[in-house]
Amino acid sequence: MIELKDIHKRYRMGDMSVHVLRGISLTIAPGEFVAITGPSGSGKSTLMNVIGLLDVPDSGSYKLYGREIAGVEEDELAVLRREAIGFVFQQFNLLPRVTACENVALPLIYSKGTVDLGRAQALLKQVGLGDRLAHRPNELSGGQQQRVAIARALVNDPRIILADEPTGNLDTASQREIMAILKELNRQGITVILVTHEEEVAREAHRRIRLRDGTVQSDERVQPDRPAVEAGPAHGRTLRLSWLAEAREHVRQGLRALAANKVRTALSMLGILIGVAAVIAMLALGRGAQQAIEQQLASLGSNLLVLRGGAVRVGGVAQEAGLTTRLTIEDVAAIEEQIPGVRNASPSVQGRVRVTFGNRNWNTQLLGTGVDYATMRAAQPQVGRFFTEEENRTRARVAVVGLTVVRELFEGRNPIGEMIKIDRVNFQVIGVLPEKGATGWRDQDDTIVIPVLTAMYRVLGKDYVDSIEIEATSAAELDPVTRRTTDLMVQRHRVPPSQRQDAFRIRNLADIQQTMVESSRTMSLLLASIAAISLLVGGIGIMNIMLVSVTERTREIGLRKAVGARRGDILSQFLVETLVVSAVGGLAGVLLGWLITLVMSGVAGWNASVSPAAVLLAVAFSAGVGILFGLYPARRAAGLNPIEALRYE
Repeated sequence: MIELKDIHKRYRMGDMSVHVLRGISLTIAPGEFVAITGPSGSGKSTLMNVIGLLDVPDSGSYKLYGREIAGVEEDELAVLRREAIGFVFQQFNLLPRVTACENVALPLIYSKGTVDLGRAQALLKQVGLGDRLAHRPNELSGGQQQRVAIARALVNDPRIILADEPTGNLDTASQREIMAILKELNRQGITVILVTHEEEVAREAHRRIRLRDGTVQSDERVQPDRPAVEAGPAHGRTLRLSWLAEAREHVRQGLRALAANKVRTALSMLGILIGVAAVIAMLALGRGAQQAIEQQLASLGSNLLVLRGGAVRVGGVAQEAGLTTRLTIEDVAAIEEQIPGVRNASPSVQGRVRVTFGNRNWNTQLLGTGVDYATMRAAQPQVGRFFTEEENRTRARVAVVGLTVVRELFEGRNPIGEMIKIDRVNFQVIGVLPEKGATGWRDQDDTIVIPVLTAMYRVLGKDYVDSIEIEATSAAELDPVTRRTTDLMVQRHRVPPSQRQDAFRIRNLADIQQTMVESSRTMSLLLASIAAISLLVGGIGIMNIMLVSVTERTREIGLRKAVGARRGDILSQFLVETLVVSAVGGLAGVLLGWLITLVMSGVAGWNASVSPAAVLLAVAFSAGVGILFGLYPARRAAGLNPIEALRYE
């Protein structure tokens, strides 16, 4: 079953090389009860670790059930350990925060992918601890803890039990109990190999191997009748459950580990929580600002051009716009009739006026425009109506007022049908403009719209228009319409070639809209990027906490590896812990970010909108941060040497 030939093992201690095992050769048959004795430093524990696959020799041959162990990968050694060998440690190595029953079931996580508490309970009853199933290690005596360790060693039905000083920390009565259990296990056909420095314990064995200075000094055999035992290896006897069940068990173990350090876990989550909340809030503010801009841009209309008169140069000096570049009502008709790609054209004149109603007055913006303005600028009144072409042609004194004017003049009264004075001229209110909001320092609702001919000849005294708004049939027509409009105006106003460059100005509102949208999007991304920095800081915090956790739980990691955990199992457990911290912190951050958004919207009056995409982005990013910053501690834990981890203080 166990065959060692010329086994050598050295350890590096600083600049020195310590030769611990010097050519050990021995064979152990199935069903034997072997005691390995010797003074301190003789190599007993090292030999035990080599036999138990916790350590590998530097040279020599070790065959287990006829299989050469040299060159076997670490994960394969872990599988062999959990299938063939059960360990009983001098220090018990029980997990302090779980019950005796859960300690016994620990190896089943790695052999079957689940925890079979029924199997653990049966074994605890077998070793006389049926009434201590739910007790934690600190609630058990030393002898009881060692019996728990023996039950744990038996949970995978191993054919070999390795016991390292199993009675070293026990009183005489507990020592007799433990030895009685080991002898009974041997009578059942299990091979028992124990390391001890106590002669009275060694005498209980059927074979005693004495080491000194890393060599076999003596090998005394006693030949009792041994029960018939299977000579084949145990490897492959257990059946692992699905990866889903295994993953679920890793999650359960991770949650238990996190719950055991609530304050540290909460502090780890705090960084992620703040980062996610900041991302949610900043994205919400950016999205709200973008929506506000989009609403304001909608009021400007789409595919619009604004034509204005330019400056005339006399002797190289720019003068005010003269008659040659002043636009007229006839220009509007010419643009609509002669330029392909134009859907609508509307003249516009503006001025500041004083408007009064009863004993209240207000200084506001007056806009004289054409009938098509309502559709071009999305200004169709929600209350009342817009003026008609007939009212424009007859220079009717009718007005459509903005909400700011309504608030300032009418104090909650319905303005429809009321008479107001605009610079001492009576006008009837026939409609209320839809709310547009403010842009910069200008309130778009602080305006009165009247027919353009009425504004020109009854209020402002102009025989020209300030600008002409042109709506193209599509965005693709904007550039051609711009060129054609300029050529038409130059022709109609007979502008000399030397003055044509600055004679007319055409502003493309679509370009302005696109610039505003891009600026809003850039600001949103900038805000989110700034907030994401806090997520990275939170991720670094998680990494630091998990590194501390790896250090604190080094012995636990060594124990898990000793009972069969592969590198991937340890890696998965620690990654699960970081993912749980990140996910819970991320979800709490989403809630906090949403609350912050509500507060900012309610108190400060800011536009803010939390989108599902922002929530998904923040949660996914927090999970990514958890994986990224949790990977190094997890890999470090998975890479620990099991024997060095078990010796860690």
